[in-house]
Amino acid sequence: MKITCLTENTSVNDDIKAEHGLSLYIETKEHKILFDTGQTELFSENADKLGVALDTVDIAVLSHGHYDHGGGLARFLQLNETAPVYINKNAFGDYYNGTEKYIGLDKRLKESDRIILTDNEYKIADGLTLFTCNDREKSFDSGSFGLNKNVDGEFIPDDFLHEHYLLIEEEGKRILISGCSHKGVLNIAQWFKPDFLIGGFHFSKLPLDDTLKGYAIFLDSLGTEFFTCHCTGEEQYQFMKKYMKKLSYLSAGQTVNL
Repeated sequence: MKITCLTENTSVNDDIKAEHGLSLYIETKEHKILFDTGQTELFSENADKLGVALDTVDIAVLSHGHYDHGGGLARFLQLNETAPVYINKNAFGDYYNGTEKYIGLDKRLKESDRIILTDNEYKIADGLTLFTCNDREKSFDSGSFGLNKNVDGEFIPDDFLHEHYLLIEEEGKRILISGCSHKGVLNIAQWFKPDFLIGGFHFSKLPLDDTLKGYAIFLDSLGTEFFTCHCTGEEQYQFMKKYMKKLSYLSAGQTVNL
């Protein structure tokens, strides 16, 4: 399996541009998958430079209902005329950073006949399953990070019911792809105990202290190999790497073979 980062907060070189967002291109033995589309059309520009043909993608997934993961969706629907796009049924809600900044998706895209709205668990194909884990008990409470949803005119902390994770099972390996891990990467890693976990940890605002050290030690104890990015934070990554044997960073333009 090969995973290429099309866009992320950092880049491996000047030719591949970076933005606050995430988009991954995943090649399994049977499928070509686009996981998230970043904040803008940049994912497609970088794809061209990296030799990734987005028109050949046969499955697309949006991890959750935030603009920095689904902002390029309209562009993808233009470039690719056939691939279904799997999005959780809650992803077109009213999501905000605080109470002023709308960070949700373009609601007009919900009307596309290419959009498939999923529920708590959805099998896309053999070895490809989406999970929200909304009914699972959390051992760690991450809070809402100051992110809210507007329900009937009232702002309440986001519970991230709109976030789901893609589990890929291939050749005896279990690879979990997560966009931002809003439900808590410690919970998610504990729930699945995958061989590999790729995605953001949402630690970028956390201080470099004993709490973060404890998180790193816990994650390291699970035996999972982590490739992190986006909302983890570069300083937080460097700090955690001191306590984790299997932690790497995935920047725009990079490819990993699993």
